[in-house]
Amino acid sequence: MGRAFEFRKARKMKRWSAMSKAFTRIGKDIVMAVKEGGPDPDGNSRLRAVIQNAKSLNMPKDNIERAIKRASDKNLGDFKEVLFEGYAPHGIAILVETATDNNTRTVANIRSYFNKCDGSMGTSGSVSFMFDHVCNFRIHAEGMDMEELELELIDFGVEEIFQDEDGLLIYAPFESFGAIQSYLEANHIEILSSGFERIPQVTKALSPDEVADVEKLLEKIEEDDDVQNVYHTMDEGASE
Repeated sequence: MGRAFEFRKARKMKRWSAMSKAFTRIGKDIVMAVKEGGPDPDGNSRLRAVIQNAKSLNMPKDNIERAIKRASDKNLGDFKEVLFEGYAPHGIAILVETATDNNTRTVANIRSYFNKCDGSMGTSGSVSFMFDHVCNFRIHAEGMDMEELELELIDFGVEEIFQDEDGLLIYAPFESFGAIQSYLEANHIEILSSGFERIPQVTKALSPDEVADVEKLLEKIEEDDDVQNVYHTMDEGASE
């Protein structure tokens, strides 16, 4: 197994842990998808992907339809995706993905979390080079030949395919998302969920006390309503 497998295993049960927060995140994703490509999923590949993710989280159909309708309101403000970079204590690099309708508020909040927890905000590009930006797809494992699928998808940039209890996971570079989505749909392979992640190229093991210092900052950041995802270079195995 490769880095994507180990990364996924370490983060399992941590991402999207609070259902109410997950629904809030999906709601923002729907708004951004509709504003970008319209409310019709058939003609909006990004919206199709978000709806699949919403269903995988058991978000009620009525909630999804309401979110799409609300996002279609021209008077509704848009969310902007903003990436923040910085360091936690003990040299741990952190990337924070946000979706915000008030960048001034979000910048102030994220900076305050770093400052209060002995971290430091960095400039654009200061730590992002330490992470690989990848896309992923989850599909059913039943009836699928994993080796044959990997051979089919290798030309699309797929780097890793592995199986867990929830199906097959496909990992590829960020820019391969559209081509892989098109291939799976054209071959009538149901996409259960999809998304993007940032996998650290190198992780750093810390002592229990040091882990606690970093976790304090991560928790504050993750609780912010504008935050969609948080990635870091701390060895997750050290915190379990």
